Amino acid sequence: MMTATGKIITNLEPKGKSYGFDASDGKMKIKAIFSSRLSSEILSGNIQNMSLIRVLDYTVNEIPSKSEKFLIITKCEVVSPEHEEQIRDEVKQEDSEMGMLSKKPKLENEVNSENIKEAKGIFLKPKQEIVSKSAAQIIHEQHGNMAPSARMAMTRRVHPLVSLNPYQGNWTIKVRVTSKGNMRTYKNARGEGCVFNVELTDGDGTQIQATMFNEAAKKFYDRFELGKVYYISKGTLRVANKQFKTVQNDYEMTLNENSEVEEASDEAACIPETKFNFVPIDQLGPYVNSKDLVDVIGIVQSVSPTMSIRRKSNNETVPKRDIVVADETKKTVVVSLWNELATTVGQELQDIADKSPVVAIKSLKVGDFQGISLSTLGKSIVQVNPVISESKKLRNWYDSEGKETSMASVGSGLSPSTKSGGRSMYSDRVSLAHITSNPSLGEDKPAFFSIRAYISFIKPDQSMCVSQNEYNNEKRQRITVRATAPVDFAAESKFLLEEISKMRASQ
Repeated sequence: MMTATGKIITNLEPKGKSYGFDASDGKMKIKAIFSSRLSSEILSGNIQNMSLIRVLDYTVNEIPSKSEKFLIITKCEVVSPEHEEQIRDEVKQEDSEMGMLSKKPKLENEVNSENIKEAKGIFLKPKQEIVSKSAAQIIHEQHGNMAPSARMAMTRRVHPLVSLNPYQGNWTIKVRVTSKGNMRTYKNARGEGCVFNVELTDGDGTQIQATMFNEAAKKFYDRFELGKVYYISKGTLRVANKQFKTVQNDYEMTLNENSEVEEASDEAACIPETKFNFVPIDQLGPYVNSKDLVDVIGIVQSVSPTMSIRRKSNNETVPKRDIVVADETKKTVVVSLWNELATTVGQELQDIADKSPVVAIKSLKVGDFQGISLSTLGKSIVQVNPVISESKKLRNWYDSEGKETSMASVGSGLSPSTKSGGRSMYSDRVSLAHITSNPSLGEDKPAFFSIRAYISFIKPDQSMCVSQNEYNNEKRQRITVRATAPVDFAAESKFLLEEISKMRASQ
């Protein structure tokens, strides 16, 4: 581990969107550049030429063409303001046998420069200070006055997530848990096991997914808490599987039972909270039935009571609650909250539904129920009236004009031929004659379709894919209804006109 170091800033100048400078400890220099996040400190005058800073977080890069290293400063503190600079030339010569040597400058309160010959270098004389102190002295004194947790944080060399790659050696990251999945079990050719994953975000807003299996999953599942900040080390990275990745990062992380995870309770403020990438409701079409998850923000229009849904996989009953949200596109969409979200946040939303709260939801699955619908997953995050700019903007729009605006469902009238890519009740439309004329339909595997029909009889306790079933030793076809929707007569007319056009074209 490396401790925080004091550096003197010289030759500070703009370098693109950031600032470069020469970092000196009074004896040696190295080229350095500030992270673009620190540009505001320079523009405000907090950091300037001849300032003394404490470097808390940095990375080292090389310039291949020059075989030279330089520092990237990602976090620092100003220890002392601008100093006066005195450059002294080396004048002392030693005898030819010993070669040329430089004498070290003397540290005294009052120095007569006429009687002292000093080495070439930088000497700091603090403005309005009686006693001059070296960078090492200042760092040591301030380091000693810190709390133990702060001193521990200074001894770590923290790497930004963007700098990590699979070929790197030891590294330590400081990240916030912005999403935590449920513990899942699996069974394959190698046996049974358990797994869970978390999404991590660092101070720059970069995200990465970390996965833990078996013993590591059991060790870290309770330790990782949503929203808290941790130091993590001794993990491994590999190229992310694009088919399953949930964050924008080329790599994914795996933690094993030997990985180190330590909570950074005193430094949570420097890591951003949950990062959203909102998709407007009217642009959800391309995500229907895809593996991509979306984030949505909207005004709550209505909240349903909690329902109990029985799972087919394990026959368990889980709670579900539907909410309808709208945004500035003047479109609405149904969001299904499942499990704890239905009973906790869902109940909170129902209690304040008359106030039309703003809700922001991360990691939603887009389905085709009623054209387009949204469902939460185990990793979904729901925030009510979040303190973010998008929430304020949406609230201002709704209060000024949105509450008087006519809203329409985003799935209303959606047809399979639309450019949005969404599916709806008009997808794979068939007639009952198509089913009855094909006795083998659904024999090998279920066949899915949409149909428009009138309900003539409802049998109690009877639970539209087609599958083969035996009734009184006779094979019959049975239709299981997965979803229903009221008829949109305008959309129905449009669909019939399209069918007529196809018929005329084929004649």
